[in-house]
Amino acid sequence: MNVQRYLLLLTYLCCGVLSIAYAEPDSDSRDVQPKEARHARVGTAREANVTFSAQRAFAMLEKQCEFGPRPPGSAAHRETQNYLFTELQKYANSAALQPLEYKVGTETLHLNNILAEFGPMSGETVLLAAHWDTRPIADHDPKPENRETPILGANDGASGVAVLLELARVFKTHPPPRRVVIVLFDGEDYGKTADDMFIGSRFFARNLGKWKPDYGILLDMVGDKNLTLPIEANSWNANRAFTAAIWNRAAALGLAPFQQRLGPAIMDDHVPLIKVGIPMVDIIDFDYPYWHTIEDTVDKCSPKSLEVVATLVISVVYDGL
Repeated sequence: MNVQRYLLLLTYLCCGVLSIAYAEPDSDSRDVQPKEARHARVGTAREANVTFSAQRAFAMLEKQCEFGPRPPGSAAHRETQNYLFTELQKYANSAALQPLEYKVGTETLHLNNILAEFGPMSGETVLLAAHWDTRPIADHDPKPENRETPILGANDGASGVAVLLELARVFKTHPPPRRVVIVLFDGEDYGKTADDMFIGSRFFARNLGKWKPDYGILLDMVGDKNLTLPIEANSWNANRAFTAAIWNRAAALGLAPFQQRLGPAIMDDHVPLIKVGIPMVDIIDFDYPYWHTIEDTVDKCSPKSLEVVATLVISVVYDGL
């Protein structure tokens, strides 16, 4: 991705609406290609988009929820890890577990980020990420008696993972023109405070090694039936041209849930990566009334929402920015 291809002509905030202008690539952009090559690339993107099955993705959301709540240390957490790793192994060039230990009080958590790579083995690398654990407490449940209950996490966790699992199958069928790394973060939602959250992504950011991406997209809470995706403010503040390019691509694709307005700043798994210099955007619907409640269940989610987000990701992966 060459962010120099994008010139941010004008940014203003008027009546709560953010306007972003999009510029054509510079003539010396490294992504200039012969017409035949560009047409072939776009054709592959269209094929990949057709191959993506929203119903298969939704079935993977349901499958994760069948294990029950999946907080670290639970039997469901171990079973889900095995399922996710096995699925990625079917499609990836390579897949690996990235184990880590994390101490909370007197307890030691044994966590695993789940990693997979697709496409060319070198060159420009795009990171696609989500978290696969679920919160051990429903601390925002309207009923106080439910607030120590683990959540099912149909949207908050399973939705982003489901999109990436189905994309892995697409990448196997239609190898992407750039290297893709999928990482499923563990321990995102564990702690009662932010000090004990984003555990897997903080570890990953400190131990990038061969997995280091050039830029990336985080998917979190993308399955809501009433999907609304404003621009996440931490993404915008850290890398405005890159973030604008993502939302402008969504607008060009006619993806209405992606809204050209600035939303709240969310502490999420993209922040540790931003801090080590990697451009990241967080695609997240934080206007979700069931967040961190026991009502974050499958019936609140929609295959169509998963498809909308996948359409954007496929375009970025195959067409570039």
